Amino acid sequence: MDFNVKKLASGAGVFFTRAVQFTEEKLGQAEKTELDPHLENLIARADCTKNWTEKILRQTEVLLQPNPIDHTGARIEEFIYDKLDKKLPSKTTNPELLGQYMLEAANEFGPGTPYGSTLITVGEYQKRLGGAERELLQTSAATFLTPLRNFLEGDWRTISKERRLLENRRLDLDICKARLKKAKQAEAKAAAAPDFQETRPRNYVLSASASALQSGWESWDVETNPSGSEQIKLLSEEVDKAEHELRVAQTEFDRQAEVTRLLLEGISSTHLNHLRCLQDFAEAQATYYAQCHHYMQDLQRELHKCANSVSTPHPTAAVCPDPDHLPSAFLSGPSSPGDSVSSSSNHRPSTLAMEQTQLPVTGSRKAKVLYDYDAHDASELSLLADELITVYTVPGMDPDWLIGEQGNQKGKVPVTYLELLS
Repeated sequence: MDFNVKKLASGAGVFFTRAVQFTEEKLGQAEKTELDPHLENLIARADCTKNWTEKILRQTEVLLQPNPIDHTGARIEEFIYDKLDKKLPSKTTNPELLGQYMLEAANEFGPGTPYGSTLITVGEYQKRLGGAERELLQTSAATFLTPLRNFLEGDWRTISKERRLLENRRLDLDICKARLKKAKQAEAKAAAAPDFQETRPRNYVLSASASALQSGWESWDVETNPSGSEQIKLLSEEVDKAEHELRVAQTEFDRQAEVTRLLLEGISSTHLNHLRCLQDFAEAQATYYAQCHHYMQDLQRELHKCANSVSTPHPTAAVCPDPDHLPSAFLSGPSSPGDSVSSSSNHRPSTLAMEQTQLPVTGSRKAKVLYDYDAHDASELSLLADELITVYTVPGMDPDWLIGEQGNQKGKVPVTYLELLS
């Protein structure tokens, strides 16, 4: 217990001395050793890397886990599983949960009803989207978030520790410089002062008793107050001791500065590692969005099929594209005399807008591609936005699809991706 009290008192004394020294440096009353410019640049670069890495890490976590409450809970759960050395179980994503609710609702409403069958279709694709999102979260956490977090919790803590040691070595060096400066000033002052015992006058006559009395006082004065030469000798020893301490402090400071410099130069390797992680993260995002685009295209085709299988107009209007959002060519394209119009007794399960977009059985027209489209099988034709193709229809073909020709390539193309030209 006594040792702890002494250590606490010593630490408090060092803290107070450091505080006084920092204050004097800020006020310009104490000498401060400046670091090497290259080392200063490395420190500034490291601080910049640390600050932006923290911001990127936090914002990426918010992007992948938008709800702050869920984010905090996920971090706590991840911390607990990490301490227990167990693998974190995969969690159900929001799209997967939504898809499950849709499937359960379809069972309640009846899978054979138009609404129930559509809920089943959309629910299945929501679950696929949720699976793609879960894969994105896992890949991003492993290839991007974990390396950034490891840098902040590992490498940066080591750098910060060595920088604190360097600052302490600098303060010790400045103290030794100040002590040496004071010792030299005292030595110079003592050398310039006259020796009183050697310069006092001796041309006076003393009686025997006075001489004896004076001899006693002089012997006491020599024993208690050293002469000028002895005082200069003591001060010279103090200067030598201060110079030795300064050399030791300078050596320790230089050694610590070299260690810190090597660690800070490793920031370049950290940047390269984070660059690779960033590329992996971007690739994971690209894969995720491509999967989502593919799933939504498939879902759109399934919804069109569902719309065509319904005989009443109201469910069809609920699942088919809104006519107000279709290109003007879909609604007002010219019709030839040979256009086939469905009679009221045998009309097709599509809206009036979709009937007006049908092309004649014979003949062809030019069409402008509105969006990119990737073919899902060999019977379809891939499209690029803004390109012009030739389209026509054939008897018995799904009205939501046309035959497109582009050079030597031919295949089915969706009507909703085209703007028919006159």
